[in-house]
Amino acid sequence: MKELTDSAILKIDNITKIFKLGGLFFGSELAAVDHVSLDVGREKVLSLVGESGSGKTTLSRIILGMIEPTSGRILYEDLDITKLKGRELRRFRKEVQPIFQNPFETFNPFKKVDRYLLGSALSFEIAGSKSEAKKRVSESLDIVDLSYNVVEDKYPHEFSGGELQRVSIARALVTNPRLLIADEPVSMIDASTRMSILNILMGLKRKFDMSIVYITHDLDTAYYVSDQIAVMCRGCVVECGDVEDVLTNPVHPYSQMLLKCLPEPDPEKRWKDQIELAGLEVKEYETAGCKFSKRCPSADKKCLENRPPDTELESKSGYRFVKCWKCAREGV
Repeated sequence: MKELTDSAILKIDNITKIFKLGGLFFGSELAAVDHVSLDVGREKVLSLVGESGSGKTTLSRIILGMIEPTSGRILYEDLDITKLKGRELRRFRKEVQPIFQNPFETFNPFKKVDRYLLGSALSFEIAGSKSEAKKRVSESLDIVDLSYNVVEDKYPHEFSGGELQRVSIARALVTNPRLLIADEPVSMIDASTRMSILNILMGLKRKFDMSIVYITHDLDTAYYVSDQIAVMCRGCVVECGDVEDVLTNPVHPYSQMLLKCLPEPDPEKRWKDQIELAGLEVKEYETAGCKFSKRCPSADKKCLENRPPDTELESKSGYRFVKCWKCAREGV
């Protein structure tokens, strides 16, 4: 995929990650992320969406430096993160912070959560003393509508899921990050508190000029928080662009399928068809053609045998691209 923005804080350049499955000599290979190129714009929210197993989380962990890519590179402020060492690596870890799916797995159940927050301020030299660290932690907690007194001397189990996720966000904010990688941050939180977390993320972009990569399978929340969106299928980005364009007028058959799966609050339109799950099949990843070709009703021989090109679409709001032979032929 080509650039989504002219000005980017993060450039994902032709990233591929291949995992070995089975035995060392006779096993198969799976391209969990397959030649993905994207830009994360400054002060923008980019959502990565798709089914479970589409490669979203693997890509996010590559961005964070937790997984080494098989090929390609990721540039943060023109610095290749796979080659960072010393001061530059420390700067990257300080300015790019994660927010994980399950807040109860983020924190050690036997360690008080305020120690994590104070430790972040001290280890990244945001504060020179415990009193300064406490002040910085209090500022971060205020942003997520919590106070230091609420978290002091408490263990993770003493919080609700929504409260602990807000603490997790506050921990990330202690270092004054410029980019957040939020992997399904509301999927394990009850519906009554999801909106508060989403509003916090949107407020961070507006108030602190932050960029956010938001990973989700939930198109509703992606539409609510995002400026741009990239739809992933079997490790590939098949469509990307302005969130309004993509989610109100999807052109790739896979994007259209995802939108059709959204439930409508109408009892007269109950789902009556039998659902057959495709599952996470290696053969669908290994196809030489379009990753959606074996499920696409419009697929032909070319779709099955040849990787589709990136086709640029007209958009009033910015760049928009789709990876589809039908779109390339018809000039959609």
